[in-house]
Amino acid sequence: MIKEFKEFILRGNVLDLAIGVIIGTAFTGLVTSLVNNIFNPFIGMFTRSGALAHLQFSIGKTKFTYGAFLNDIINFIIVAFVLFLIIKTINKLFPAKPKEIEIEKMNEELETLREIRDLLKANEK
Repeated sequence: MIKEFKEFILRGNVLDLAIGVIIGTAFTGLVTSLVNNIFNPFIGMFTRSGALAHLQFSIGKTKFTYGAFLNDIINFIIVAFVLFLIIKTINKLFPAKPKEIEIEKMNEELETLREIRDLLKANEK
């Protein structure tokens, strides 16, 4: 069982996934810092509270911090845009290979079906 577990953990897909999660976490921290330390103060110059994250309104005793929500939206948009650029670049560097093998196999199957059709026609006569 330990041997199987070791093989599972050392498989390429599991390692790739682990590396992706670690890099993604670090990247998210970087984007959060960018938004909190650069974008928020800039946007805060145009608000009374001085920072986007501090924007809020109250209804009775309940506070709604919509600025924090806007903060998270900005984080999400930046992360999604960067991932879009990365995927687009990877797709340009490594274009999808044509599926020549499948096309050849389909042609062989089509030829076999034609032969069967011709044999059936010949047997009908």
